[in-house]
Amino acid sequence: MAITVGRLKALLGMEELSFNLEGRQVEERGDHVVEHLRFRLSDGGEVRGFLVRPSERRLRRPAVLHCHAHGGRYDIGAAELIEGRPALLDPPGPALAREGHVVLSIDMPTFGARAHEQEDAASKAALWQGKTLFGRMLAEQAAALVWLARHPEVDPKRIAVSGLSMGATLAYFLAAVDAGVAATAHFCCYADMASLIRSGAHDLHGHYMTVPGLLRETSTGEIASLVAPRPQLICVGEEDPLTLPDAVAVALAQTREAYETAGAPNGLVFLSEPGAGHKETPAMRRALLAFLRHYL
Repeated sequence: MAITVGRLKALLGMEELSFNLEGRQVEERGDHVVEHLRFRLSDGGEVRGFLVRPSERRLRRPAVLHCHAHGGRYDIGAAELIEGRPALLDPPGPALAREGHVVLSIDMPTFGARAHEQEDAASKAALWQGKTLFGRMLAEQAAALVWLARHPEVDPKRIAVSGLSMGATLAYFLAAVDAGVAATAHFCCYADMASLIRSGAHDLHGHYMTVPGLLRETSTGEIASLVAPRPQLICVGEEDPLTLPDAVAVALAQTREAYETAGAPNGLVFLSEPGAGHKETPAMRRALLAFLRHYL
């Protein structure tokens, strides 16, 4: 029997959180606007966020919740939305705003303005308490999704979640556990974890991703299957050590079966790029924009 959303949340140690906006600074940048946001979590923590939107005001636009990457660059965090990072072609916020989207990204624990706390320490503390750092990250992304859905310019039924690397894993896990995600697009981090463990490639992931007992009950391909029948774009590079072809094939077979069973085989879009490593490519960006145009 496939894992349920409730059981997956329990393994992750996810708790319900909410955001209150405490500060906003608006920066006009020609064809788009950047909002520098300061949120207060319901349990007291402060979180930095960035929102990018088209300069022209309009009701009910499609939106994207962008989950930032890891890359060992704890200093970047959500700022990749407007400043980019080496693994991205360019800052995704302005590019998506030019397509008519409202785009939000928030710092995850231990990243960006929250880098005063170390990933290893945060992960260990969560595990001691029967929780996981990854579950905490997902709970915060879920709270950000709720806040974004209430934005006056956003159509709450047309919100996608996207990301690269750590952001990719957050994107498809969030889509799996949260029905408020209309579509998900993720890059460079989709592969069967059991296969990666056998090859040793799992050690390239940070401690944030450790979820005790997860592989006894499910797999990453099955978790991505929980998104079906909602649209899902998966992009991998065939030379990426985090998406070894054999591990991708195992996960993809499981996810494809779920989409076929759900009667939505065309809702799963897959791009495997020969010669590409752990970074966004022009083909991946084109696939993302085409996917969002079609499904949002």
